[in-house]
Amino acid sequence: MLLINACKHLKLITKHKWVVFKLCCMAGEPWRGLVHDLSKYSPTEFLESIRYYVGTHSPITEAKKDKGYSESWLHHKGRNRHHAEYWVDELAPNKTPIIPYQYTVEMICDKLAAGITYQGKKWTKEYELGYWLNEKDKIVMNDKIKDMITEVLEQVSEKGLKPVIKSKNLKELYKKYTTSS
Repeated sequence: MLLINACKHLKLITKHKWVVFKLCCMAGEPWRGLVHDLSKYSPTEFLESIRYYVGTHSPITEAKKDKGYSESWLHHKGRNRHHAEYWVDELAPNKTPIIPYQYTVEMICDKLAAGITYQGKKWTKEYELGYWLNEKDKIVMNDKIKDMITEVLEQVSEKGLKPVIKSKNLKELYKKYTTSS
């Protein structure tokens, strides 16, 4: 069973990485897409993920249900700057700083790619906005970045991916949200 899960998980994370790469290229950040989630192939993340593999959502969720935590997630969030959790420091004066542009774009591409990968043919341009609106209040992240992500996902739900996931649009939105007081 572990070998089957290993093959399925390898296929899933590679597909996800490919979708992130394509979206990051559209967004003008190909390097972020290329190096996205390389830590998922590390033993710490890969081995736990095949043990808890389900195919319909992240194995991290299953590990947390079983053990109360996920070694994979603790490893992953500490090495991947496109996760909001990477930027949280409860002891710093600014607990949730503004995430730099390239990682914010990678985060958006990652969110969209997760929906596209896990939903498959059932994915719609509205999917990620609905998911985000249910989850965003639970996420510890700079409010300006949250607002930008919300607007990007609203635009995707109205217009689709191609007109929205463009460097010019994303840079304008980042500037709009991060330079305002």
